[in-house]
Amino acid sequence: MSAAVSSPSAAGAPRPWIDRLVEPSFALRGAALALSLLELRAALAALAGQAGEPYNGLIMQLWLSAGGDPTDRGPLLLTISLLLFTAWSLWRLAQPQHIDQPPPRTLHWLLGLDLLAFLVTPSLAFIVTVLAGLLLRPRWALGFAALQVAVALALYALLPTEAQAAEQATRGWLGALLTEGLTMLALYGLGFGLGRLTAVQAERRRWLQAMLAERRSNEQLHDEQLRYGERLEIARELHDLMGHHLAALNLQLQLGQALLERDQGAQAGAQLVKARQVAETLLADVRQAVSAQRAQGGIDLSRALRLLAAGIDSPLITLGLDEGAAHNLPPRTAHALLRCIQEAVTNTVRHARARHVHIHLQAEGRELVVQVEDDGEGAPKLSAGNGLTGMNERMQELGGRAQVLRRTPGFLIEFRCLREPEGSPP
Repeated sequence: MSAAVSSPSAAGAPRPWIDRLVEPSFALRGAALALSLLELRAALAALAGQAGEPYNGLIMQLWLSAGGDPTDRGPLLLTISLLLFTAWSLWRLAQPQHIDQPPPRTLHWLLGLDLLAFLVTPSLAFIVTVLAGLLLRPRWALGFAALQVAVALALYALLPTEAQAAEQATRGWLGALLTEGLTMLALYGLGFGLGRLTAVQAERRRWLQAMLAERRSNEQLHDEQLRYGERLEIARELHDLMGHHLAALNLQLQLGQALLERDQGAQAGAQLVKARQVAETLLADVRQAVSAQRAQGGIDLSRALRLLAAGIDSPLITLGLDEGAAHNLPPRTAHALLRCIQEAVTNTVRHARARHVHIHLQAEGRELVVQVEDDGEGAPKLSAGNGLTGMNERMQELGGRAQVLRRTPGFLIEFRCLREPEGSPP
């Protein structure tokens, strides 16, 4: 019988509102919403014909450079529409689940949002920089921030606002460009730094969460092993003490019966036969109890796996367990399988950037087969640091092997071992 188990999501668990306020996704969403509202107010004011500083998005700059009026409805309505779409896109991309596991084609999303931000208002591009530092790899995020600096300087040089043009005339074109360049470097560098700091903290949180889940599953397996050892010790003591005495009693009664039969003590012999029958019954009961105790003394690997899955929020871990195969395992087998599964899950949490991990366990004859599959980035080549060598050594000790069945897209690792390895205690 197979059972499927999913780890609970932390996002679904009730938390104090103060904890939500310090979440990166909440801060990014709040900043994007605030900037969008400010720019929306300015655009609506211009649409109403109110005097004020002209709207400084690329759309309006191109319109003004072509001789248009800053209060014309066409470009303003286009700006407002794009502003609302940009705010909605930023809100979607800054979801809590994307902080841990970026969505597919994240770079394309960010480039599109960056273009929209410059079309609408350059102030929103700062939020995009923070998101890039949070969602992209460090090198890509740094390149993204550098691209934003270059675009901002190009717009400053080619399409300056009235205020920027006055500044260039006052300070000189080169001096004003240098000042603007330093300002852009500081601004977008800050955005990149904030994004990377948040990303590092999120990675550290995921790592610690995985370690805590491993510790809990290890503790559970250790408790199972202690109980198994205690039951086995009781069984051994019961067999060594009572079994020995009962076997000696049976032997003595057999000898007494033989002696009495020689003296033709028929009545005494009958009593001895009854005594022997009772002793044999007692001995059989003891052996049956010992066998039952040992049969119930195996390790339940499914409990440890459930604790591992429940302790990790991201990626989402699902279990497909053959309950008959996962129960009553020898301690050596359960310990090795748990270690290999933990190593595979830990590698996924640290390197794969996966959304889902599925752990499947079933029996195939005398063998146990475990498959760990994720939907992460994968890797065409593997190094020794991936821990595959250690996993394979553990499985070889149990008469099996560990192998990678798929490297990309996502990993599929399979562990095979004998349920009862050679040399295991009976």
